[in-house]
Amino acid sequence: MNTAARPGLRPGLEKRLPPGPSGLKLYLSLSRAPRGWLGFLAGLAKDYGDIVFFRVFHVSACFINRPEYIESVLVSDFRHYFKSKDYVPLKAVMGQGLVTSEGEFWRRQGQLVQPAFHRGRIGAYGRIMVDYAEKMIATWRDGETRDAHHDMMRLTLDIVAKTLFDADVTSEAGDIGEAIEKAMNRFANIGWISMFLPRSMEEPGRLLFRGTIRRLDDIIYRIIRTRRESGPDPGDLLSMLLQAQAEDGGRMTDRQVRDEVMTLFLAGHETIANALAWTWYLLSLHPEVEDRLHSELREVLAGRSPRWEDVPRLQYTQMIVKESLRLFPPVWGIGRETLREIQLGDYRLPAGTNVFISQWVTQRDPRFFDRPHDFLPERWNDEFEKRLPKFAYFPFGGGPRVCIGASFASMEAALLLATIAQRFRLTLAAGHPVHPYASAALRPKHGIRVTLRKR
Repeated sequence: MNTAARPGLRPGLEKRLPPGPSGLKLYLSLSRAPRGWLGFLAGLAKDYGDIVFFRVFHVSACFINRPEYIESVLVSDFRHYFKSKDYVPLKAVMGQGLVTSEGEFWRRQGQLVQPAFHRGRIGAYGRIMVDYAEKMIATWRDGETRDAHHDMMRLTLDIVAKTLFDADVTSEAGDIGEAIEKAMNRFANIGWISMFLPRSMEEPGRLLFRGTIRRLDDIIYRIIRTRRESGPDPGDLLSMLLQAQAEDGGRMTDRQVRDEVMTLFLAGHETIANALAWTWYLLSLHPEVEDRLHSELREVLAGRSPRWEDVPRLQYTQMIVKESLRLFPPVWGIGRETLREIQLGDYRLPAGTNVFISQWVTQRDPRFFDRPHDFLPERWNDEFEKRLPKFAYFPFGGGPRVCIGASFASMEAALLLATIAQRFRLTLAAGHPVHPYASAALRPKHGIRVTLRKR
């Protein structure tokens, strides 16, 4: 690769840059990638190894695919990185929420939001999840064909609306979901390309979301205002956010509450829906796994509705969720930017380098997973998990910025899977190919058409 001196590098540093494509090789790598970003990053790992350096226009970028390096970025040296520019489109929707904020403000927000996921509330959340799943499948009919992705999006939208706002505003939650869908479609059009744009273009980029954001703000601020005026606590997450108090005694402003509501709404809706949709896809391809799942559900539940207390006994169900998150992680990549010159292994990265990490690539690495492209839930036994390198599997991120709702999400996926699988078998409809698409989350590009078979 070209090792001419580059802006931002100390003399001699360019000789210690990681290997990687440049010029025509980089262009060909991008243009030939069969799955867009997913194929491009997988190709970099295959061709150049665990750490790859490249430049797009004026921007330095590095892709890493080694657990020790990933741990360095997310854990041991996380203070030397901040969120990369690919988060700009998300920040337009989430504002300064827990996912997008930085520094002391992020730490303080974490204190305020954490109680929402206290174990004492999990039981109530679990009942809501099962109730809404049962309401949904009560409308399903044997033999009909449906889009599993669409149905999971609708289901998780109803659940997050109930847990966030309580039942009195679920109709408005539909408006929020529609606005978020428009924002995510716009994100899909620019996505990670935004990190290669000059910072001077960040604000114009936000204009793409202006109408959508205005609609979201009108709805959410009205809900916040009504809740502040009404006073009583119905036990939902919004009330917890309004009452939360930091160590310094301060509470969140309406703007901060709005940003956290949007963050929780997006995380609790989009990511879990995609995880479930991909799980149904995998089960439809592997009837032997589905048969074993049904056996466990009969043994543990004996026909009754699942409860959150059942989840520890639904061990194979949890294995299915873990394996689905390995193969099709809703959060398929993480971006950071170096605040200063960084050393990773034998290489150094200049300040301002955009660093990519991809769950999609690392979690399919044959060094860590036998038969890495096969759906094998049984691999997730205690012995395997003990020997698996840290950060070879990290569907919820890791380190101080690990997903605050990881346990919540895992429980929700297991409960919804158990509830639906007891009543229906979902089989792929013929003539509807399924393709993963790396947008804000890993989505099926044209949905997942399934035929319902009542059990």
